[in-house]
Amino acid sequence: MVIKNIDNRTIIAKFAVNGFNIHPKAVELILKSGYNVDRIISEARSLDSFIIMPEDVSEILKRLKDEEKARARKAEKKQQKARAKKEVGNVRILKDITGRSTCRGTVEDFVAYFNSRYEKLYSILKPRVKAIPIASLSRIKAETVEVIGFVDNVREISEKKAFFDLEDKTGRVRVYAEGKLKDVAMELLGDEVVGVVGKLRGKTIIADRIIFPEIPMNGSKVKKDFRIVFISDTHFGSNKFLRKEWEKFVKWINCESGNDDLNRLAESVRYIFIAGDIVDGIGIYPGQDKELEIIDIYEQYEFAAEQLEKIRDEVKIILSPGNHDAVRQAEPQPSLPKEFRDLFPKNVIHVGNPAYVEVEGVKVLVYHGRSIDDVISKINRLSYEKPQEALIELLKRRHLSPIYGERSPIAPESEDYLVIDEIPDVLHSGHVHTYGTAFYRGVLVVNSSTWQAQTEFQKKVNLNPTPGNVAVYQPGGTLHRLRFCS
Repeated sequence: MVIKNIDNRTIIAKFAVNGFNIHPKAVELILKSGYNVDRIISEARSLDSFIIMPEDVSEILKRLKDEEKARARKAEKKQQKARAKKEVGNVRILKDITGRSTCRGTVEDFVAYFNSRYEKLYSILKPRVKAIPIASLSRIKAETVEVIGFVDNVREISEKKAFFDLEDKTGRVRVYAEGKLKDVAMELLGDEVVGVVGKLRGKTIIADRIIFPEIPMNGSKVKKDFRIVFISDTHFGSNKFLRKEWEKFVKWINCESGNDDLNRLAESVRYIFIAGDIVDGIGIYPGQDKELEIIDIYEQYEFAAEQLEKIRDEVKIILSPGNHDAVRQAEPQPSLPKEFRDLFPKNVIHVGNPAYVEVEGVKVLVYHGRSIDDVISKINRLSYEKPQEALIELLKRRHLSPIYGERSPIAPESEDYLVIDEIPDVLHSGHVHTYGTAFYRGVLVVNSSTWQAQTEFQKKVNLNPTPGNVAVYQPGGTLHRLRFCS
């Protein structure tokens, strides 16, 4: 524990109260160490000495450091055991909120959450931006300055000029962007963290560059001899569920399509990732009850389990929830509750949303994709017809849900699990019911389509799904698109 607001006299007084005199150099050692004085006094009671010398304090500090290291080793072993428990065959769950949520919704939780977001993204930007605290801008004479902070209050001034505010832990500054940078500024999303390099003019900055956290180039990949299938939004329980198209998919994955080439492709599939909205749920949108074939949530999951049980046992299915599923709405979401998990066959591996999952050395970041709605609504050039472009924006910003307080509710966990701090080989999402894939800086971006026909609600909001489209990927190799719906 770090000593705060303590001086030599306080240390001497504390030792005196406990019956000790202390050498001045011993006091200096304590001040430099950063350890809690009461803890050191507690250790000193075991000494057969009236005067605490520097060598006594040195020995105590060494003992405390050794204890800290031992605790750290014990904690690491505990974490290793926890990780080992999460390994199922060749599937490793690297990161998942399930069983780790500490959120209570207090003010302190929100402060911790945004501090975590800032610190994670700051550490990503730091090697590329020599940032100074914003509060220090008024005291420096340099013409060019570099800062990092949260984006807020983006505004267009004219056809060629915009401004936004940037805030760090020390203060706030207004940034003006002109010319081509104006277009970049107008696509900034509130609550994301960026770096700015520019000229200091009084209390404002004229931007020369706006720097996103951005993912680095993902290096060359070894070609694997297996394939991964990516699907999403099955919506079991809806009367719009495309049963015939689903049966075609099941026949194909079970190597029963009647086509030799397709059967050989299916034989190479070892994993299926499902990115949420397993069932249609209840009360998700207005008038949903009129479009339900199964009106009981438990029975919806029973039906879902029956459908996944049709898939051959040797294929591992990694299943993540979405906003239609029976988990909390706020992201990150834990995996399905045990009463529903127990319904599914043993080859189904349940994870939260989002989750980092590694299969035979291939890292997949599976995220349902609710924030795609927010990103498309904020950036005019994006559309639901090309959802992969919205996912690329998330990779640039290194955050799965950059905007706080819009359509995507976010739980204020003490750690921001939505920061993309580890670069995946694949980013897999769904949610918007349209299909799109792309490679971005070596990362495969997949937005899966759906197994549900257009609902009345989707008609009202002009959302046209592309159902029954399936991405089949050989890591380091080819990407196939199979269409099970005409």
